[in-house]
Amino acid sequence: MSVNKSREHAQAAFSHLQSQFFARGSAVEEMDHVIRSRDEKTSRLREARLAKEEQDRISASTAPAVKTRKRA
Repeated sequence: MSVNKSREHAQAAFSHLQSQFFARGSAVEEMDHVIRSRDEKTSRLREARLAKEEQDRISASTAPAVKTRKRA
């Protein structure tokens, strides 16, 4: 093999390896974004649920008791 052929072969192998490395980096970034988005959504939903439960507790404690009639 001549020097030029060896160099071309080495550059092609390096280019292939480099593109795999960058593809992996992109995939990891995408997964991180998905995980971060899911965690943020979970936090928002948890906060909304806790606020609703607190509001329900407050309204239940201030609402007058409902009397039920006994049937004879």
